[in-house]
Amino acid sequence: MSGGDKLDFEIRPNPAPVSAADRAALLANPGFGRVFTDHMVTIRYADGKGWYDARVEARAPIPMDPASAVLHYAQEIFEGMKAYRADDGGVTMFRPYANAARFNTSAARMAMPALPEETFVDSLHRLIEIDREWIPENEDASLYLRPFMFASEVFLGVRPANEYLYLVIASPAGAYFAGGVKPVTVWVSPDYTRAGPGGTGAAKCGGNYAASLAAQAQAIENGCDQVVFLDAVERKYVDELGGMNVFFVYDDGTVATPPLTGTILPGITRESVIALAEAAGHRVEERPVTFAEWQADAASGRLREVFACGTAAVVTPIGRVRFPDGEFAVGGGEPGTVTMALRQQLVDIQRGKAADPDNWVHRVF
Repeated sequence: MSGGDKLDFEIRPNPAPVSAADRAALLANPGFGRVFTDHMVTIRYADGKGWYDARVEARAPIPMDPASAVLHYAQEIFEGMKAYRADDGGVTMFRPYANAARFNTSAARMAMPALPEETFVDSLHRLIEIDREWIPENEDASLYLRPFMFASEVFLGVRPANEYLYLVIASPAGAYFAGGVKPVTVWVSPDYTRAGPGGTGAAKCGGNYAASLAAQAQAIENGCDQVVFLDAVERKYVDELGGMNVFFVYDDGTVATPPLTGTILPGITRESVIALAEAAGHRVEERPVTFAEWQADAASGRLREVFACGTAAVVTPIGRVRFPDGEFAVGGGEPGTVTMALRQQLVDIQRGKAADPDNWVHRVF
């Protein structure tokens, strides 16, 4: 496949899909990332051949040689987005072309081939269409989509692979945090950093998340929901959470978030929140924020709210901050008005309940 050529998908329906009754039982309380639909998308790539063999087929284990390059050199990237059931019975997605563009930015950083954006979005459509009955009816739930790509060439040697496999799987999802929308407690890691200058922090690759797991375990040990990483150079500037970007809301209405300097993921929800905050009249600053500033401004009352945002958790208030020397609360530990207003507006746009001036909502059918 090259240029504007369209890739045709072979459709192989699952011969033994989950029964309607069993599906309904699973959808009653799907949690997050534990229940999966009947099908998956697969597309193969080879140097000199391009993308080929596009399929929608039964979700199944992937045959893999022990010498597959991804198992040794971690060439792997992924994306995450959601499909929503509209009030009229149709289905929508939120900014899938932004995900497609970020997927290719990640691919470039990991020395992997670009997937045409139209093919990326078409692959999502194909899976949603065949598994549409898996989209929950509950307005707080959605169908989480996970496109990913990895090096499938069988070889041992440190170089970019010549063969890749792209897949999309889907998982009906409830709330990301078990307690629903309530302030979370975060742990500021004194021992670990997520990414350094020149590294892969801006790429959505599995290795970044693997590097965060020890710190996340440390957070859980200290009774926290998520970990906050500081910069790798001076260990004083706030970068991001283990899986989300972070925002600070001040008493004059200013909203601040760490800048995209290459060490944090350029979140699509982050970008959307910035646009919504500016439209609501807030001054938005993309600037460095130190942990010392966070603590001092929370104590003085200048800092009124802090929240995290991402595809899975949408917008989630941060109520308490813990670190080895103590802890402190932000805004009395309660959800802030700006945080919840931005969350509600974003969710309403995603679900077609509010005006969409930026045309973020993408209609599947």
